[in-house]
Amino acid sequence: MIHHISSKHLSLEQIQEILSSRSNLALSAEASTRIRHCRDYLEQKLAANDQLFYGINTGFGSLCNIRISEADLEQLQHNLVVSHAAGMGDVVPQEVLRIMLLLKIQSLSYGYSGVREVVVQRLVDFYNQDVLPVVFELGSLGASGDLAPLAHLSLPLIGLGEVWFEGHRQPAAEVLSKHGWQPLRFQAKEALALLNGTQFSAAYATWSLLEARRLTDQADLNAAIGFDAFNCRLSPLDAHIHQIRPHEGQISTAKKLLKLLENSEIAQSEKTAVQDPYAFRCVPQVHGASRDAIAHIEKMLVTELNSVTDNPNIFPDDDLIVSGGNFHAQPLALPLDYLAIALSELGSISERRVYQLISGQRELPAFLTDDPGLHSGMMIAQYTAASIVSQNKTLCAPASTDSIVSCNGQEDHVSMAANAATKARRVVLNLERLLAIEFMIGMQALEYRRPMKSSPAIEKIREEYRRVVPRLEGDRVLSVDLEATVVFLKHGGV
Repeated sequence: MIHHISSKHLSLEQIQEILSSRSNLALSAEASTRIRHCRDYLEQKLAANDQLFYGINTGFGSLCNIRISEADLEQLQHNLVVSHAAGMGDVVPQEVLRIMLLLKIQSLSYGYSGVREVVVQRLVDFYNQDVLPVVFELGSLGASGDLAPLAHLSLPLIGLGEVWFEGHRQPAAEVLSKHGWQPLRFQAKEALALLNGTQFSAAYATWSLLEARRLTDQADLNAAIGFDAFNCRLSPLDAHIHQIRPHEGQISTAKKLLKLLENSEIAQSEKTAVQDPYAFRCVPQVHGASRDAIAHIEKMLVTELNSVTDNPNIFPDDDLIVSGGNFHAQPLALPLDYLAIALSELGSISERRVYQLISGQRELPAFLTDDPGLHSGMMIAQYTAASIVSQNKTLCAPASTDSIVSCNGQEDHVSMAANAATKARRVVLNLERLLAIEFMIGMQALEYRRPMKSSPAIEKIREEYRRVVPRLEGDRVLSVDLEATVVFLKHGGV
């Protein structure tokens, strides 16, 4: 399959399809025309007058008033990439790198950045051949774009740095040689266009939101399992309640749980408890609020995905080169902090359901084991959940409220979107683990409702899961079961 890069609206659904189908990319005729038109204008503009244009024929940051001679423009762009490649820390995961490449290609293709088509095409070649630059997580303030990460993304274009290829890290120069690619020599504006931009933060946000969609569905399924496992009433899911507080997420969550529990023997059985704990009774309100938050965050991210975020911006048809601040990542920093909180809350209420299920209530044995005392059963799985929930609370401290002056005072307010992005991903991974713990424990608790059964939908999932993780009869190493559960839930088990 081939996805043609163009100015058409790019949605999260399209990105997911491109990634999951491993589609190749190709520049559309429209994109090629726009790129060439902008580059031709820039070259004519530079040849026609001596005007200063930031980063094109001047220094960078606080050095913006220093003119660079025409003879040194190519060296200026080279120096920009190598000097800004100062990242450290963990390497960016390859699934995020693919998104970074896609988003950078998309942004440059709009024809407001002034790069040559050969530069964008080389990025396309990298993507199609799965040549992924080695990029480090630490180094961006989310201000003049994600400078250090995008510098590392750009180094291999000129034959420097490292790339992931054929399963391991290799010097970029060697991989370029294998493909018969000559290192590029950046011309005026090109390195600046590559380094300015929010594609590092936006790639993490994209990955996190795609995962968030899956995990919110998983949280709803877990809650439905928990309703039967804890022998809860269905009345909190009644549509009358939600019609008088009509938040979209709340309404849809209640409907989804009712659908999942349709024709459940356990749900239809007589109940003795008058009310259920909030972790069950308030699922529509809590899960629904997170769903609504995610919908809001998606709206802001999709706008960013379809934007030009480098500087300066070039408008050939209006004879304008304008220096501004589209690289500032505040529109991502705030939503990424919000995303961490919304997902953390799904994990928090999940852990509370876990606690209720192992607490020896509602005719369930303590810790969901046949012989409590001799066996500890699911006791320590709840400890693990509690530790993860606590870590998520720490990760929810906002990054966007921080700012550190940089570049000799030129960049005096920064977004810290990159920090918000990388910690949001950690919250996503933690939520995945929390929901695996809850799923495993919910399935164990259902065993004690026999001979009554849950809904046909849940029973089918239970049957498939038991082929992977058997019922806990006696104590065993639960981390093995939990890792198997994560894989089961991630790869089509639900």
